[in-house]
Amino acid sequence: MLYAQVHLTLPAWVHEHVDTARTYPGDEAKVALAIALSRRNVEAASGGPFGAAVFDGQDRIVAVGVNRVMPHTCSVAHAETMAYMLAQQRLQTPRLNERIGPVTLATSSQPCCMCYGATVWAGIDRLLIGARAEDVESLTDFDEGPLPANWVGELGKRGIEVVRDLHRDDARAVLAHYGQHGPQY
Repeated sequence: MLYAQVHLTLPAWVHEHVDTARTYPGDEAKVALAIALSRRNVEAASGGPFGAAVFDGQDRIVAVGVNRVMPHTCSVAHAETMAYMLAQQRLQTPRLNERIGPVTLATSSQPCCMCYGATVWAGIDRLLIGARAEDVESLTDFDEGPLPANWVGELGKRGIEVVRDLHRDDARAVLAHYGQHGPQY
């Protein structure tokens, strides 16, 4: 029999650790949340060391995501794609900014090649990043895949502003911990 449905979920702890009534003004607060999600995901042994959050133009959370690849045996269950899919379902649109105006994605680490592509199509206006791809690859055994040489410029051509290195040391610390202790699923 062929499977005809995919069911992906965030861990239950997300409901206890994310205050959806709060606003997150400023880029630093948004990335700090993404890093906190990545840290908690590792501590709870509920996935890899990556977190992401989608915000509307009023600094409110639309959706969050954490890496769920291993728990769901699904290679596309990255933090960014989980956040995108949940936001798209919540808003009932594949292009988020067409429904609610400017949209920001904050992520604990630079998107891999798959999440980079998803960012182009998800309707994101601003991309906020903690750790860089070279941090991910040097501190863990993850391969972030190929990106265009001028990936920031390519996003810029599509109207997506990129801000890097926000709380980079904090994001690197989560990656280093994960890299030293390995997955604990």
